[in-house]
Amino acid sequence: MSNPNNMLAGHKQQLLTELVTGIGREELIWINGYLSALINGKETAPEATSVSAAAKKITLVYGTETGNAKKIATVFAAKAKKENLQVKLAALDQYRLTDLSREENLFVVISTQGDGEPPVAAQKFYDHIHRNGFRLEQLRYGVLALGDTSYPYFCKTGEDVDSQLEKLGGKRIVPIRKCDVDYEKDAENWFEQVLLSVRDAGTVAAASVKPATETVTKSNKKIYTATLAGKQLLNDRGSHKEVYHLELLAEEVEYQAGDSIGIVPHNPSALVNRLFALTGFDRTRQYSHKDELYTAEELLQQKLALSHLHERVVKKYASIVQQDIPEQKTDLLQLLENYPLQNETKFAELIGILPAQSPRIYTIASSPAAYTGELHLTVELDRFTVGDDRQDGLCSGYLAALPVGSTIEFFVQKNKRFRLPDGDKKVLMIGQGTGIAAFRSFLAERDATGASGKNWLFFGEDSFTRDFLYQTELQDWYQTGVLNGISLAFRQDQPRPFSVAEKLQAHAKEVYNWIQEGAYLYVCGEKLPMGESVEQTLLQIIAGQGKTDDVGAQTYFEQLKTEGRYSRELY
Repeated sequence: MSNPNNMLAGHKQQLLTELVTGIGREELIWINGYLSALINGKETAPEATSVSAAAKKITLVYGTETGNAKKIATVFAAKAKKENLQVKLAALDQYRLTDLSREENLFVVISTQGDGEPPVAAQKFYDHIHRNGFRLEQLRYGVLALGDTSYPYFCKTGEDVDSQLEKLGGKRIVPIRKCDVDYEKDAENWFEQVLLSVRDAGTVAAASVKPATETVTKSNKKIYTATLAGKQLLNDRGSHKEVYHLELLAEEVEYQAGDSIGIVPHNPSALVNRLFALTGFDRTRQYSHKDELYTAEELLQQKLALSHLHERVVKKYASIVQQDIPEQKTDLLQLLENYPLQNETKFAELIGILPAQSPRIYTIASSPAAYTGELHLTVELDRFTVGDDRQDGLCSGYLAALPVGSTIEFFVQKNKRFRLPDGDKKVLMIGQGTGIAAFRSFLAERDATGASGKNWLFFGEDSFTRDFLYQTELQDWYQTGVLNGISLAFRQDQPRPFSVAEKLQAHAKEVYNWIQEGAYLYVCGEKLPMGESVEQTLLQIIAGQGKTDDVGAQTYFEQLKTEGRYSRELY
């Protein structure tokens, strides 16, 4: 029986069947382009070269710190090969930078570390595209960025690479896709767009491919509830600092030494009360937020950011109140004072534009092997002035004011790039201020597990008598042999102030010997000036003790990073 939907006569159907039987996939794509051209009224068929060999080759490169980018890129390479694409897969530390000017289809899978930095293995590629004045007019590209929304510089490295390739003349054929820690679905969708774009390159069908929209899937981090069991001020009288040691009771929480936790701070009650007094709105009225119902008070107290609102939020607020408002960062209180909401219905619109409160990240100061069912934090109260008004940091102020017995919600932030080595390896720890938190965790872990490797701590603060954080514990570890060396740098209480970097230089020969013997180096604390000065000092020590020039020292230092023997956690 003939098919009533078949508009071809019998002999034409036979000719078509004979034509397509046994031909290759690329020939079918060309025929598709030919027929599409005829349907669209074009007088000539597309050239046979419209599906070029180059369009069927792709290069997949990845920059990874924890292995996720490598895992993703490897899976993508396998999928592309099943689509009969020629694939070159390379880690960015192995990729020949001179090949970049010859690439036609380049897809980058890259993560972001710490405060917006590229992975160590991707640093040379990152620097190369930012520091060289070449053009990449022939390049078609796409970027998959991996990150963590808990950090303020979410996917910054991926964003930098994406924008820089465009500045160099590259053509973005798929929009950047930014993925949170639950990246699988977003990554898969992104690569499907890549395959469509490459597969249909040069054909009429390519015009019908809709570009992917930028998507961020929020992570489904497990939220724990802890009880604040203890709080102790670590500074002595006369110090201008307030650093608190907090002990949280939290059963069945999995973490390792070097990990952090994220805490979403509550807004100050005084501020929330002022907002309701100003508006006169009902604080018990319920509103929907992320598919859940909360009272207005719960939203303003616990869920939404009220300070340092972005210009985008101010612009949306201006639309709600139908007024011209300068697009600059400001606080909700100032907006409401200067441009009041007309009625409580507008309050529901306000809830919809306020961003969720961002979590603050704190390095865990305890070891799971030493403190079962507990998490310890080292929190410095951040104090600053705005005009004549003295203010506290939002999260540090929230934690410092919490009474013992309060409950705190948090999630664990894994940090695979800040891990202790095997127990027999030497560890050299360099830190300042609250950077001691990670090293307290490391020393407690090595003590509890009986690690045989030697440990040397360089620690700096303002005053020996007032700001020597965890002094008693460090002295105990030194006396019992857990801590084999402790070098202190205090800016006060000494004939002249010492920095941590200067203390390192004073022990240059011993430090270099430890590095030569396979020691692992860790730096934790403020990025400026401590972090950068320590790194420069280490380069000077390597150059001086290793009797090499700056280039040789830099190469040696980069090798330490590549081997995972140099890690830093700076803020």
